[in-house]
Amino acid sequence: MERMAFRAQTIVADVTLAAVAFALAFLVGASGGPDIASADASSLNLPQLVVLYAVLTGGFTMLFRRELSPWRFASIPDALVLARIAMLTVGVFLLWVFIIDRAHGLPRSTIFLAPMFQMVCSMGVRIFRRALHEHALDSFSPLKTAIDRISQSPSLLLIGPPSLADSYLRDIARSHDRTYSPVGIVGSDSRDVGQQVRGVCVIESLENLDEALADLRRWNRYPRAILFLEEPGRLKGLTADQLGRLKNDGIRLLRLPSIVELAQHEGVTLLPMPDINIEELLAREPIELDRVAIGNLIRGRRVLVTGAGGSIGAELCRQVAAFHCGHLTLLDFSETALFEIDREMAETHPQMARQAVLCDVRNAARVKDAFAAHKPDLVFHAAALKHVSMVEQHPCEGVLTNVIGTWNVTEASKACGAGQMVLISTDKAVDPTNVMGATKRLAESVIQAQQNGGQGARFSAVRFGNVLGSAGSVVPIFKSQIERGGPVTVTHPNMERFFMTIPEASQLVLHATATSAEGEGRDARLFLLEMGEPVRIMDLARQMIALSGRTPGKEIEIEITGLRPGEKLTEALLDDTERSLPCAHKVLEVVSNAAMRVLPSQLAELEALADQGNVDAVRRALFDLVGQIRGEHKGSAPNLRVVANG
Repeated sequence: MERMAFRAQTIVADVTLAAVAFALAFLVGASGGPDIASADASSLNLPQLVVLYAVLTGGFTMLFRRELSPWRFASIPDALVLARIAMLTVGVFLLWVFIIDRAHGLPRSTIFLAPMFQMVCSMGVRIFRRALHEHALDSFSPLKTAIDRISQSPSLLLIGPPSLADSYLRDIARSHDRTYSPVGIVGSDSRDVGQQVRGVCVIESLENLDEALADLRRWNRYPRAILFLEEPGRLKGLTADQLGRLKNDGIRLLRLPSIVELAQHEGVTLLPMPDINIEELLAREPIELDRVAIGNLIRGRRVLVTGAGGSIGAELCRQVAAFHCGHLTLLDFSETALFEIDREMAETHPQMARQAVLCDVRNAARVKDAFAAHKPDLVFHAAALKHVSMVEQHPCEGVLTNVIGTWNVTEASKACGAGQMVLISTDKAVDPTNVMGATKRLAESVIQAQQNGGQGARFSAVRFGNVLGSAGSVVPIFKSQIERGGPVTVTHPNMERFFMTIPEASQLVLHATATSAEGEGRDARLFLLEMGEPVRIMDLARQMIALSGRTPGKEIEIEITGLRPGEKLTEALLDDTERSLPCAHKVLEVVSNAAMRVLPSQLAELEALADQGNVDAVRRALFDLVGQIRGEHKGSAPNLRVVANG
């Protein structure tokens, strides 16, 4: 009843305002024409006209459900609806009075003035109500002194688009929050400079952040805190040097709470900005994925991920769970890593059916039993030894895990009736000069050898470069060196690598997998992810040092250690015998001219040598096989060498 009474009050208020607006329009129109009293006795008088106009307004108000829009939240769409109601009202009103008495005694100007006055009155009271709700009139109070008008709160600089600044400023006005006093906006577009958003000026664009801070210091309004309205990685022009200087100046870096955090924080409480990762500043344009195809691939299906506790494997598990797989099997040989990802899945997706399996992919019988027990429809093979230096020292282990493990997974996938199996590969498999790259190239050949003539599982491999933030990668190594005070070690000043973020790489793997699932052919396919431009490792080190708030070469030294055996200055994404064809957004298919495919007997010989621990024999056999696959003449394995391209 209370709700109905409130809605009725809103309708009555709009009808009353319309009546007042029409009466005023009538009086203004009649003041320049004949006297009202001299009108024909048979024509409608003013009270009758007012009632008719008010009734029509009430009808259209209920038709457009204006009583459901609270005045304190009035906006432009509300104004447009009120204008529509006013125009329809005057149109129908004119039709009625013309039918009744051919509009005798009605000043013609009333037809134009009435809807204008009605819109002004209706929207005016709504704007006034919203101004009261947002405390927008407080600063105009005649009782306030000049000192009262100057906020004593710490100054706050907003960084981001004016549209987001408008939303934030509206929220703090509505909640009467005086924790900080906004002193300016640094926008993302230079065309916005000089404009004002709710009384706060856009003082500079992001490219001129340093100039904006200098101006604020000169005006004695230097910010005590900065609010990032967007993620720093999305703000073009923001550099690691600038963020480092902000930290050194003691400026608090703040962010808005997420939707999940809003339930835990009342009002517009600002939260400390978490440590900004270098991945955010190196991130490229967002990749548009075919989420429909990926959803169709995964939704409701049984998925198994090997190496589920690793960086890529764990992110694949998160992505697969987000697309609502029917069952997820997490397989890994590391007890700790498996425990962590299983616990995470239990917390983030408690309703999802899942099973953690502690298993080594080198154990063929155990792998086959696990696959038979869980019967996956889709298999992602991310388990591998990936650190170049470690695999270089232990080539037998690299062969057993990366090559024989891949063979075991392919055989188990076929035996359990899986629909699709995907290998996660690396750019180090291209023209490999180290054992790790050679084992991954041979693993790709294991996948490409799976030609089944249209029957059974689809096999594919996805090749991409370094992954920022993965365990043992250059970013966490640099971070730990910086935390210890340096030096940061770089093997060569001109070394370059292709980089991707972990979520980006995992999403593109799913994208390539969905692409592989399409079409009639069942031959194994090799996909290449577009990696963008390579990044100089030296530049990466300098950015990370700057991001920590220190100066490269002064507070933190950069030490050149020299290339390690088998290490290249630059990596390639395609071999000499390969070419690429675009097959999906950000995904290329690799077509190889090499005719030789690895045979099970060759893998068995290589496995026997690795089991014996014959390091030299394993290395020779491995590079001999890779050489044959690449179309080279059969011969002894090349000596490990340092390769400097360019």
